[in-house]
Amino acid sequence: MAATYENDNIFAKILRGLIPCHKVYEDDDAIAFMDVMPQSDGHVLVLPKAASRNLLDADPAVLAKLAPLLQRMAVAAKAAFDADGISLMQFNEGAGGQTVFHLHFHIIPRYDGVPLNAHGRGMEDPEVLAANAGKLRAALAV
Repeated sequence: MAATYENDNIFAKILRGLIPCHKVYEDDDAIAFMDVMPQSDGHVLVLPKAASRNLLDADPAVLAKLAPLLQRMAVAAKAAFDADGISLMQFNEGAGGQTVFHLHFHIIPRYDGVPLNAHGRGMEDPEVLAANAGKLRAALAV
């Protein structure tokens, strides 16, 4: 039996304004905000506002609107953090590594020879997250 979307997940609460975030971008269809447990400086999450558990149940029309934003955010993150590359990650169901069950994509700046921090290692300082969100917003404005 397929799992269903649960409206009380942390990202649904962020979308409803019940939990604050360090927002980088928002439009009618999507939002991007800083990951509070970043694997690298500039680790940003991009998610649709439409409710879907993950890629497996997402509306293809929602995905089509999201793809250009993923590219735009990746280009901005690479520039803003002077990264050598970008990892784009997306996980589906617990066995696939998903821990928050609202479709989301991780955009993570990467550097040659530098391993990623472990996810969930601890919360980043809010001032660092705010500064990194500002860097990304500035790069998006270019």
